[in-house]
Amino acid sequence: MTLEVPSSHDLLGFCDTSALDTPQEENGELVVDPEGEQRLLTSSWMMASLSSLASGPGLDGLTLEPAHLRPELLDACADLINQEWPRSRASRLHSLGQSSDSFPLCLALLGPPPAPGALPTVLGHSRLSRVVAHNHSLLVETVVVARALRGQGFGRRLMEATEAFAKARGFRRLHLTTHDKQHFYAHLGYRLGEPVQGVAFHSPLSAAILQAFSQPASPPEPKAPSPCRETFRTPRPRPYLSPAPPPPPPLPAPLLSPPGLSPTGSPPQSLEETPYRDIRGRPIFWMTKEI
Repeated sequence: MTLEVPSSHDLLGFCDTSALDTPQEENGELVVDPEGEQRLLTSSWMMASLSSLASGPGLDGLTLEPAHLRPELLDACADLINQEWPRSRASRLHSLGQSSDSFPLCLALLGPPPAPGALPTVLGHSRLSRVVAHNHSLLVETVVVARALRGQGFGRRLMEATEAFAKARGFRRLHLTTHDKQHFYAHLGYRLGEPVQGVAFHSPLSAAILQAFSQPASPPEPKAPSPCRETFRTPRPRPYLSPAPPPPPPLPAPLLSPPGLSPTGSPPQSLEETPYRDIRGRPIFWMTKEI
């Protein structure tokens, strides 16, 4: 499925401070390079193409395509993502290779080829995963735009195209996390939300987990009586117990709710403060949007 990215010149003036500006941990976690490889450099032809897009309008003629349908572009996708979150090339390509229509699904934002007969230029990337206990929701991860194109509306275009792709497949809500770009996402219509659990890979087991968490729990079935022969024993006399003392009087009801808690019992949230932390203890904002 190829999605044509709609043309729009209503760009965010503050897009240079968007969620796609500065490196941050992928999916809210610190990615460690197990092989100690250095960050991959983008090839010269790709840099030339990005420079030409940055100097012109560049926002027309963009497409969003599933990465698993364009295997010839996986290397370019790996280079782009590794610029933000360094990781071994083999590990990154393996992760991209897991993309499928059954989710998780990697999407590549593509620009025109730099020359006749050349491959399209990979300008951005996003990843969609299913959410446990939410059949109509997806988790957006690994959102990145080429550094040479930041601050020009490509980040907003990538998010809009990702939302349109998810909506076309029947999903109605997106979730994401960010460390410090919550204002960018708020301008795109996202609001603060609660944490959700994404499914990192697809397998019969993960599908069963989704199915189990998506249905209400059923009461346990009554157990059949044991076929064992009953054993008759002479009842023993019970010791005498003194009557229990009367219960204490009830405590008076509190006049005020505990400070700092919302009516649902959750800590207060705002675009400036969040009660949630990642594995390194850094503040992390959970956000959601109806699409």
